[in-house]
Amino acid sequence: MMKELATAALVAGGACAADAAGAALPLAQEWDKTFSKSDKVEYCKAIFKNRFGIALAADVYKPKNAAGRLAAIAVSGPFGAVKEQCSGLYAQTLAERGFLTLAFDPSYTGESGGEPRNVASPDINTEDFSAAVDYLVCRDDVDPEKIGILGICGWGGLALNAAANDTRVKATVASTMYDMHRVTANGYFDKEDSKEARMEKRRALNAQRTADAKSGVFARAGGVPDIVPEGAPDFVKRYHAYYKTPRGYHPRSLNSNAGWNTTSALSLLNTPILAYAGEIESAVMVLHGEKAHSRYFGETAFKKLAGGNKELVIVPGADHTDLYDGGGKNVIPFDRIEAFYRKNLK
Repeated sequence: MMKELATAALVAGGACAADAAGAALPLAQEWDKTFSKSDKVEYCKAIFKNRFGIALAADVYKPKNAAGRLAAIAVSGPFGAVKEQCSGLYAQTLAERGFLTLAFDPSYTGESGGEPRNVASPDINTEDFSAAVDYLVCRDDVDPEKIGILGICGWGGLALNAAANDTRVKATVASTMYDMHRVTANGYFDKEDSKEARMEKRRALNAQRTADAKSGVFARAGGVPDIVPEGAPDFVKRYHAYYKTPRGYHPRSLNSNAGWNTTSALSLLNTPILAYAGEIESAVMVLHGEKAHSRYFGETAFKKLAGGNKELVIVPGADHTDLYDGGGKNVIPFDRIEAFYRKNLK
C-alpha cells in the first residue's frame, strides 16, 4: 500500500504533470475557477490517494521560473466548497509569492473520488490533509522539511486537527474557521448545547439513515438557499452573496447546490476535532474577520493552543465571507500570511 501511495505521488514530481492515474477521475481541463488565472504561476492538475484508498483531485500552483526545492502549502475549504473557489484563490496567490501550493477537493466531493458522494467525515477529511502532505513530500521540487497547510472555514478546524496529528506539518493557517463538531453538536453560538437537543438530532438523523437505507438514495441537507428567507441571519445573506451569485457559484460546490448528505452530520455530531489542539508544537495562525459570526470558533480554538509560535489575527471590519475572496475589499491579509509561512517554513 505504501508503495502504491508513493508511486501515485511521485508521478507528478518535478514536472507539472497530472498523475498517470488521472484516467480514473474525470478532471476538467478548462479553467473553470471563480477567480482569474495568474500569469505569474504554472498550473496543472494532480491526483493522489489518501490512506483509505480514495483518489483526491488537486490543482498545483508553482511560481514561474522557480528553481530548486520550494516550501509548499496544501490548501482546502471552505466546508462544502471546491478547489475552484476560495482554496484555489489562496493557493494561486501564495504561489505568486513564491510557494508551491496544492488546492485539493476533499474526499467524496468535487472532482475527488469516494462513494457515496457528498459525505463529510472528521477522520477521513483530516486524513485528506495528511495525504496532501504525502503528495508534497514526494515531489522533487518540494523541500519536505518546509510544508504547511491552510484550511478555510470548516477546513480551518480540520487543519488544526491535522496539525495536532501530523508532525510533518510545520505551519498551519486556519482562516475564518468553523469547528464543525461544535456547531453540529451545540448549534450556532452554543444555543443547543444540551443532552436533550443532541438526542433529538440523533433521533432525526438516524430516522433519516433508515429512510436512506430503505430507499437506496441519500437525502441531501440542502446548500445555501436559492432565495434568502425573510428574517434570515445576516451571515446567511452573506453566504448567499458568495455561493449563489457569479462571485462564487460553482456547479460542483455543495454549498452552491444541494448540499451534503444529511446523515453526514452524525459523524460531525459524535467526533470532537480539537481535543489535542493544545499539543500542537508547530506554528499556527488563526485568522478571523472582526465582524465574522464565526469568530468565536477561532478565538476558542486559539485559547487551546500553547507556545510562542501561535498567532491570532483579527481583520478589522471583515466578516466571515470577506476572507473567502476579499469580499471586493481586498481584506485577506496575504502579506501577513506570507510572512508567517516564511518565518516558520525555513
